[in-house]
Amino acid sequence: MVVVGISQQQGRVVGALQLYSKDRGISQAIEGHAAAFGTIRLDGAPEDTKLFSFAVRTAVGAKLHIVEVDHPETNPVFPKKAVDIFFPPEASNDFPVALQISQKYGIIYLITKYGFIHLYDLETGTCIFMNRISGETIFTACGDKESKGVLGINRKGQVLFVSADENTIVPYVLESHGTELALKLASRAGLPGADNLYQQRFEQLFANGNYHEAAKVAANSPRGFLRTPQTIERFKRLPQQPGQMSFILQYFGMLLDKGSLNQHETIELAQPVLAQNRKQLLQKWLTENKLECSEQLGDMVRPHDMTMALAIYLKANVPHKVVAGFAETGQFEKILPYCAKTGYQPDFVQLLHHMVRINPEKGAEFATTLANQEGGPLVDLERVVDIFQSQGMIQQATAFLLDALKDNRPEHGHLQTRLLEMNLINAPQVADAILGNDMFSHFDKARIASLCEQAGLLQRALDLYEDPAAIKRVIVNIPGSANFSPDWLVEYFGRLSVEQSVDCLDAMMKHNIRQNLQSVVQIATKYAELLGPQRLIDLFEKYKTAEGLYYFLASIVNVSEDPEVVFKYIEAATKLGQIREVERICRDNNVYNPEKVKNFLKEAKLPEMLPLMVVCDRFNFVHDLVLYLYQHQQFKSIEIYVQQVNPSRTPGVIGGLLDVDCDESIIKNLLSTVNPLSIPIDDLVREVETRNRLKLLLPFLEAQVASGNQQQAIYNALAKIYIDSNNNPERFLKENDLYDTLVVGKYCEKRDPNLAYIAYRKGQNDLELVNVTNENSMYKAQARYLLERADRELWMFVLSENNIHRRSVVDQVISTAVPESTDPAKVSEAVACFLNADLPAELIELLEKIVLEPSPFSDNQNLQNLLIFTAAKADKARVMDYIHRLDNFSADEIANVCIEVGLFEEAFEVYKKIDNKEAAVNVLIEHVVSIDRAQAYAEEVDIPQVWSRVAKAQLDGLRVSDSIDSYIKAEDPRNYAEVIEIAVAAGKNEELVKYLRMARKTLREPVIDTALAFCYARLDQLAELADFLRATNVANVEESGDKAYAEGLFEAAKIFYTSISNWAKLATTLVHLSDYQAAVDAARKANNIKVWKEVHEACVEKKEFRLAQICGLNLIVDAEQLQALVKQYERNGYFDELINLLEQGLGLERAHMGMFTELGIALSKYHPERLMEHLKLFWSRMNLPKMIRACEEAHLWPELVFCYYHYDEFDNAALAVMERPENSWEHQQFKEIIVKVANLEIYYKAINFYLEQHPTLLTDLLQVLTPRIDVNRVVRMFQKSDNLPLIKPFLLSVQSQNKRTVNDAINDLLIEEEDYKTLRDSVENYDNYDAVELASRLEKHDLIFFRQIAASIYRKNKRWEKSINLSKQDKLWKDAIETAAISGKPEVVEELLRYVSFHAT
Repeated sequence: MVVVGISQQQGRVVGALQLYSKDRGISQAIEGHAAAFGTIRLDGAPEDTKLFSFAVRTAVGAKLHIVEVDHPETNPVFPKKAVDIFFPPEASNDFPVALQISQKYGIIYLITKYGFIHLYDLETGTCIFMNRISGETIFTACGDKESKGVLGINRKGQVLFVSADENTIVPYVLESHGTELALKLASRAGLPGADNLYQQRFEQLFANGNYHEAAKVAANSPRGFLRTPQTIERFKRLPQQPGQMSFILQYFGMLLDKGSLNQHETIELAQPVLAQNRKQLLQKWLTENKLECSEQLGDMVRPHDMTMALAIYLKANVPHKVVAGFAETGQFEKILPYCAKTGYQPDFVQLLHHMVRINPEKGAEFATTLANQEGGPLVDLERVVDIFQSQGMIQQATAFLLDALKDNRPEHGHLQTRLLEMNLINAPQVADAILGNDMFSHFDKARIASLCEQAGLLQRALDLYEDPAAIKRVIVNIPGSANFSPDWLVEYFGRLSVEQSVDCLDAMMKHNIRQNLQSVVQIATKYAELLGPQRLIDLFEKYKTAEGLYYFLASIVNVSEDPEVVFKYIEAATKLGQIREVERICRDNNVYNPEKVKNFLKEAKLPEMLPLMVVCDRFNFVHDLVLYLYQHQQFKSIEIYVQQVNPSRTPGVIGGLLDVDCDESIIKNLLSTVNPLSIPIDDLVREVETRNRLKLLLPFLEAQVASGNQQQAIYNALAKIYIDSNNNPERFLKENDLYDTLVVGKYCEKRDPNLAYIAYRKGQNDLELVNVTNENSMYKAQARYLLERADRELWMFVLSENNIHRRSVVDQVISTAVPESTDPAKVSEAVACFLNADLPAELIELLEKIVLEPSPFSDNQNLQNLLIFTAAKADKARVMDYIHRLDNFSADEIANVCIEVGLFEEAFEVYKKIDNKEAAVNVLIEHVVSIDRAQAYAEEVDIPQVWSRVAKAQLDGLRVSDSIDSYIKAEDPRNYAEVIEIAVAAGKNEELVKYLRMARKTLREPVIDTALAFCYARLDQLAELADFLRATNVANVEESGDKAYAEGLFEAAKIFYTSISNWAKLATTLVHLSDYQAAVDAARKANNIKVWKEVHEACVEKKEFRLAQICGLNLIVDAEQLQALVKQYERNGYFDELINLLEQGLGLERAHMGMFTELGIALSKYHPERLMEHLKLFWSRMNLPKMIRACEEAHLWPELVFCYYHYDEFDNAALAVMERPENSWEHQQFKEIIVKVANLEIYYKAINFYLEQHPTLLTDLLQVLTPRIDVNRVVRMFQKSDNLPLIKPFLLSVQSQNKRTVNDAINDLLIEEEDYKTLRDSVENYDNYDAVELASRLEKHDLIFFRQIAASIYRKNKRWEKSINLSKQDKLWKDAIETAAISGKPEVVEELLRYVSFHAT
């Protein structure tokens, strides 16, 4: 690993590398700027050579070093390389910043800081290409993912990507650097462009018998285009040399050393290796991925090694051979994953058949796996079952099908049937378990049901049968079968229809009632609601089984809502003698028809009457029961009924007995036997009373009273008996507290209203009492009761307007009840009720009776208040009289009420009566609304509080002067804020000054002092204002100054601002006073941008440019104000003043870029002749993009070029010169610009520009651009325009690069100029040209010298015959002899000798 760092030392950037070996744990420090590691495979090397490359620029030069690291013993030694790195003259401070090695091409990418890129061959260190890729500084770079090129980032944030063009790099290298480097690059990276050279070299070596080198060429051919079957056949046909390896094996050895073999090469190599039984070599090559696997190779290896063949099939992706191999090697578990991975579908049935024969367990597992694939079974399940059955493997087939059919799909119905059939025949218990788990539902149910019946699985058969006849056949016998489950049978009936269920139950009863009765009862009980109780009752009655009917109905009677069901149950229970059950149902059930049950029980003549008693008691058939028992002389049963069954029915029983004229002794005896507490006395009294036999109960009732029974009904009955018999009822009603007053009162209403009044009064039955007194005109009694009762609701009811008796009752209350009363609370309640009832006239009448006439309540304050209140609302004319006559009322409350109802004079009289002067004046002001009366009253009483109140009213009425006078009389400054506001609004400044002076005696408030000061300002009393400000005050001077300024009182504002030294606002004020010099002085003291701006605008507007400049200098140093200032001057047309101001500002300490820029823009608009001088002086402190736009708008081309150049926009600078050369072109400057251009196309535009405009200077320009341009493109450009002679010096200077295009162009020029000497030097020193074409042109030239050069070219290219023929043609015998000697071929020499001898003779 290597760590790179750079530092600044002695004026240059020095690089330092720290190279560290992780294997050896040592490090080494090296000078260098960029480094990288790479690998390359040298010719004949068995493994890659590791190389370390680094670039360094020292004080004396720049070098690229390539050295080997960690040299392996088996490889040849890599010689160190150190090549010079070229840097252009203008890049004297440039240095390498990044170095990356492309492993694919074997090319070193070197990038420098100034944006230059160099491409070097990794093996030889040759510089392939160099150019500039960015005009901006590149600071970092890295290799790309595929190791083809390099990525870099420049100062502008642009990401650059550079890589070699695979289609053009080899032709470029071939043309620029010769054959060897092009061949190596093409072979190393497999690039096109040198295939013909490889083909020619291969054919030449093969023809010369150099088969080893020919094999090497074929092995290294780009993209392996020579590695064909034809090449292999050619090597195979070669004879083997004794003691040496055959040429074909040598060829294969080279291919293996280089990489891997293709399919054909692999087959050809495997044949002899397997023939020699050296399969371990094949295994080694396979492990190293040297061979290309194929089906043919696997077939060749299979007889020798099945495992190796399987591996080959896997790599070659031959699915059917792979599956066969897995099966053959017993790797069954790998088959399906492989098939899923490759998508191959083998014949699984045949494969499974084979596996079952070999290993049944593995076969079953495999079959299950095949059936459970996510995408569906991979094999026909029927075929799999056939295979298992053919081998008698029932258990395996069952396990397979259970797993395969677990999804219970309809399409698997046939397989489900097969599964159940095979198990019902061979293992019924397994089939039972399968059916019990309810796994399948799509099999042939009829077929399986029949088999289940045959196998004795009756429950399973019933589950499956759908034929009613079959179901009936099985179901009648199932209760007697082994393992019979009654619960299951009950549940099974839930699946049958109603008709089927009834038919089956009928069949079960008919077939064997003794055996099946219990099951039938259970089923009937479970499904009674569904089958219908009546149908089931009919079924049981059909077979005359009361027992079955009883037990069936017993289970549903408690929940049934059918009266017939309950009746049938009572009937069945009666038949079975279940009397207690009959009694329970009669007592607890609410559904049965009581009439029907009563009649049935009468007819049944039960030994016990209790069920009948229960029914009659529950459903109020007491009279029927009494009549039935009386007719049958069941007196004992009657006693049992009233004593045990329901004593509360005793009144009904007594009534029934009275209806049948039973003897009174029997009735009295019956009453004596019943618990009195259980008898409803009211009902008993009602029953007897309706029959006019009430006295019958007197002994019984008196006995109950004597025994201490305090039931209300007893006393009610006694009260009625006493009233009817007139046995001193008033005494009983007044003294007894146990009777019900409502009941007794109601009883008395028609008999004696006074008795009813007594009862209602005792029980406080208000409404009943009111009604009875109204009906009988007992108003005096009602009035006394109302006052005594003192109940608000009762009062409101009586006083309601809907009560037609109200007036009569009110008269009695006023005339009788109230005068008689001595209880203040009850009288107050009556008054309150009159008030609430909204009876003001009646209330006044009542209160005058109480208050004005002598009475205990005459001095009652509440009643006096109430009288006045009521009069104020109902009879306002009486209020003033009441105020004068009464003295004990609440004055404040009365006054407020008077005000509320509009009696303002009465309220005023109330306040005067109690000497409340402030309240009195408030009434005059707020309610009477008479400020004049209020002022007169104030003068009458003359107290500050009244004057203050009057002042406020006057102020609210905008009588400002009067108000201020009143405030001064009151000496009340508290309302100063409102006084100031209204007085200022009304313009009463003089009066306000008086008020404020009075206020300042007691208050020190900023508002007061501020208002006073501003009054002075408004009244133009500037001397008083100045004196006031100099004295002690708490005025808000700045606020006053702002108001004065806003109202245009500038002299006053000046005094205000001067007093507080507010220079900013003072300056603005002085501007309005046109005192500009003082304004500037104040602004200088304020030193505020806003102030400077305002003063400056005023000075400019008044053309006070000297003062404006002073202000402007303080503004332009603030960049935010500069634009607005410039626009102001330009808008007013003061251009020279603007330029003068900006020029003055350049010398300021705070001068900034905007000032220099705006001055430049102004000069470009108004004095363009001065702009260039300004640019040269200050370009570094200007915003060049803005200046560029300004120059473009002003069409100042030299200045535009200058800005582009100094902004490092060299591309635009060059383009600008070429677009406007008449104004901006200068040769030396253009040369400086063009060498810094980043866009290569601009170079060629510049060349065309010089060709058109300045052809004499073209060579000078080309000399500068030589390191940056494509010489070949330049030559083609001038060839196309037919101007090659113009650049001849340039061509001669670059001929040292030995480029074909340059050589051809120079040779053409020399032929045209007939300069044979220079031409001879060119063709001898530079060989990169089309020799045959040039020689063919020269041999036709008129001058012998050129033909002699043609012969020399033919000789140099081993065209011996052509060279000798030309020499012979021109009789240049010496040249011919030299050519024959150089050829070294006897036949050439002999031919020349024969020619010379023939012509000599």
